[in-house]
Amino acid sequence: MNYRIIDGADEMDSKEVAALLKTTYWANKRSLDTIEKTMRNSSCYGVYLEGEKKLAGFARVISDYATTYYLCDVVIDPACRNKGLGKALVSHIVSLPEYAGLRGLLLTKDAHGLYEKFGFENVSGRAMIKPTH
Repeated sequence: MNYRIIDGADEMDSKEVAALLKTTYWANKRSLDTIEKTMRNSSCYGVYLEGEKKLAGFARVISDYATTYYLCDVVIDPACRNKGLGKALVSHIVSLPEYAGLRGLLLTKDAHGLYEKFGFENVSGRAMIKPTH
């Protein structure tokens, strides 16, 4: 499957992000205004399938760029799941130089296996940390 990952909220339609987040258990009740505010105040990443203009995946990061980053709102369109897009998106994000050497944090109820592939360790059932090395 050919895809491209883009960086920056300005490159994405907030209504498409909202539609993706409506498919999740953690953000399905967020208003469009709240989603737009989170996008303005985070580093955002999107996945598009080649040849399509529809957003297939989204994630965002909140960071101080000195000690810690928080990876959140990682979501892939249900029609595009199990094709490696989530793995590609997380791989892209954790390999960016701005997060190198920082402690990574995230919360998940059911995707521990995905994040463990990228060095995150389960610390309390839902919380995961990627230690600095």
